[in-house]
Amino acid sequence: MTTNKRLQMFDKLIAQGSQDPFVRYARALELRGLGELAAALQALEEVRSLHPDYVPTFLMAGQIATALDQLEQARAWLNQGIAVSKAARDEHARSELQAALDALPNTDRA
Repeated sequence: MTTNKRLQMFDKLIAQGSQDPFVRYARALELRGLGELAAALQALEEVRSLHPDYVPTFLMAGQIATALDQLEQARAWLNQGIAVSKAARDEHARSELQAALDALPNTDRA
């Protein structure tokens, strides 16, 4: 299966010490595509840990947390992403993150 080969390729690059944040991010996208949402979210946690300023991480993590019905976690990811995108002066990403945050259902803890 093509997706599994891509996942294996990303795993190999990571094992070889790749410091490119996109490699880990793309691995998370592959996991998401395989329906492994919890593993994808964990992979995005790794991206955030190693590359806290990698803006694309936050929208994807917010979307996955939402799909897992982890709305408070989604809200936290999106809020952090808004802060990171503002610091990076990435208005496009900031607006996407804000739209995703605004689309979350309200909860009593919000």
